[in-house]
Amino acid sequence: MNLLEVKGLEVRYGGIRAVKGIDLAVGEGELVCLIGANGAGKSSTLRAISGMISSAPGAVRYAGRDLAGQRAHQRARAGLVLVPEGRGVFPQLTVEENLTLGAYARADAGVGADRERVFGLFPRLRERRAQTGGTLSGGEQQMLAIGRAIMSRPKLLLLDEPSMGLAPIVVQLIFEVIQEINAGGVTCLLVEQNARAALRLAGRAYVMESGTIALAGPAARLAHDPRVIEAYLGGEAD
Repeated sequence: MNLLEVKGLEVRYGGIRAVKGIDLAVGEGELVCLIGANGAGKSSTLRAISGMISSAPGAVRYAGRDLAGQRAHQRARAGLVLVPEGRGVFPQLTVEENLTLGAYARADAGVGADRERVFGLFPRLRERRAQTGGTLSGGEQQMLAIGRAIMSRPKLLLLDEPSMGLAPIVVQLIFEVIQEINAGGVTCLLVEQNARAALRLAGRAYVMESGTIALAGPAARLAHDPRVIEAYLGGEAD
């Protein structure tokens, strides 16, 4: 069963068509990646799915419901949660306050337990729980952005370039946590320029070029596709 279905999605910025009528789907429990070069339309696709920007024409269906007319906060309340490119942490708030804001729409008794879960995934955040978000390193801010999303108990987690600008050891940790989140039952759609790492992590993949879906299929197969190897893997397969 597909948790997310996108049909004919277009995104325009003025007269420019950044996304040109794409179709994609993410099955419940899957980890799917969307790879491609800068400017291919990957981030615009995630922002349109999350409701951060408008898309017309095109349809986004989540859990069997058409999301037309639903704003970003309504989609987030329904469990469709974006970890944005650039992290988007609140710089003047502490780590703990940022995490608490991730649970702003919840009224259940599990918020504290989920905060402890985040600290278990990212022990560095526990050490810096009283530190303001703006004073964290780039890697720590990415941990905080993912942790804040976890606090909302997402059903579908959209991750936009989580490895951007991070040291390799931090990238490895981030991808391990994403894999653990997915193994715990959260469906994930990952936009990532690090194609090699993304294809290792995902079960299926889409390749975007110039606002269109150029290739799609099992990630392991695409990792050995000559076109993907030449364009995104430095000419060498794993």
